[in-house]
Amino acid sequence: MTIVFRRYAALFCFLLLAAVVSACASANGRRAVPPGTAQPDQYLYDRGKESLDNKKWLTAREFFKQVTETYTQSPVRPDAKLGIGDTYLGEGSSESLVLAIAEFQEFLSFYPTHPRADYAQYKLGLAHFRQMRAPQRDQTETRDAIREFETFIVRYPNSEMMPEVKNRLREAKDRVSQAELEVGRFYYRIKWYPGAIDRLTALLKEDPEFTSRDAAYYYLGESLTVVGRKAEALPLFEKLLAEFEKSEFLEDAKKRIDELKSATPADVPATASAPAAKKS
Repeated sequence: MTIVFRRYAALFCFLLLAAVVSACASANGRRAVPPGTAQPDQYLYDRGKESLDNKKWLTAREFFKQVTETYTQSPVRPDAKLGIGDTYLGEGSSESLVLAIAEFQEFLSFYPTHPRADYAQYKLGLAHFRQMRAPQRDQTETRDAIREFETFIVRYPNSEMMPEVKNRLREAKDRVSQAELEVGRFYYRIKWYPGAIDRLTALLKEDPEFTSRDAAYYYLGESLTVVGRKAEALPLFEKLLAEFEKSEFLEDAKKRIDELKSATPADVPATASAPAAKKS
């Protein structure tokens, strides 16, 4: 009886210890691989991918980290590294987006010629893109997103992701240009026309494809008209009509074109009053 008791006690202790070890492993993000699994790294990666697809960010990250930390020579290690970045990107918090940036930057440092380097470059830009702030706020992250997307276009001209990258780049550039437009429009409203002219001229030079350039044309044209620079103002109103079939500024631009074409230089004094700024 004593021997049997001791055996059961030993077995109980063993099972208890195993449970503790298992709990600790789980707490440290370790996932058990079924005994006899031929490719444990692939098994862990597949489980991580499955969790990622189901938006179970923490669980997916645990699987991916086990691959990168345990199977350093595994052919799926680079993909697991990208998976870690994707889990942070999926979470979307300010803190996790910063961690996503670090993961994708590390991937590009470790695997610059990897077939999925274009994916990492795009996601690096996207992590900055998702931190962009409103036009009235600081645009540091927006400019970082622009830099990374432009890097993508230069390095990976044949990537299948090019159309999406170009769309994101346009959105990011629009955000910066919108910020500049609002400054120029503010100067116009307070009647500091030289400031409006400088700001809006620079905007159109730096971003000639700005989606809302119709507003820039209009306010720059109006500012030039007020200070008596008719010859420079007229082409801006004409470009507005030529490039935009729909715009809140079309009717006023048409009227201004008619006025400028019919006016003599003496009819357009430098002190001409400007119309009230449109709300947009």
